[in-house]
Amino acid sequence: MDLMQGLLTRRSVRKYHENKKISHHEIKEMIKAAQYAPSAHNTQPWEFLVVEDKEDLAKFRVLQRASLFAENASAVILVCVDENKAYKREKEGWGYADIDGSAATMNLLYAAHALGYGACWCGCSPMTKPVEDVKAYFKLPENIRPFSIVVIGEAEGEVKQPETRYDETKIHFGKWD
Repeated sequence: MDLMQGLLTRRSVRKYHENKKISHHEIKEMIKAAQYAPSAHNTQPWEFLVVEDKEDLAKFRVLQRASLFAENASAVILVCVDENKAYKREKEGWGYADIDGSAATMNLLYAAHALGYGACWCGCSPMTKPVEDVKAYFKLPENIRPFSIVVIGEAEGEVKQPETRYDETKIHFGKWD
C-alpha cells in the first residue's frame, strides 16, 4: 500500500485472532519505524518494551482497563519515554516527552498497518494510576515513563472504514474565517 492509502485506512483494531504470533523481525520493523519519528532537538527519548507473555497480556485489563482486549492480542508494545533524555525547559515547566512519545506511537501504528496487522493505541500517560501500575508491574526504571500501550495482532474480521473523515470546513487559510 502507498503512504496516503495507509494514512487514510489505518483504524483502531480491538479484536484479534487468538494465538497468532508476530515474528520478532516484524516487531523490530515496527519499532524501527517508531524510532524514525521526529523528536524535539532530536533527543529520541523513547524506549520500547515488547510484551508477549499471555499472563502479562491478560494483566493489562487491570493495569489499564481500556486495554482489556490485549489478552487476545499477539503483543503489546509499551512506548516509553526517558524523562532524563526528553527535551524540556525546567524553568518554564514544560517539556516535549509526550509529544515525542505521540510521534513514535503514530509511526508504530502506521508500521503495524503497513505490515498487515491491526493495532490500537491505549492511553497510559498522563493518567497517574496506570503509569504507576505499569511501571511497578514491569519494573521500569525511575526515569522511564510508560507513555502508550499499543496492542497489536492479526485483525479478526473486516476492519470497517468510515465513509469519510475529510471536512473542508475545518481548513482555514491566512486567517480564521
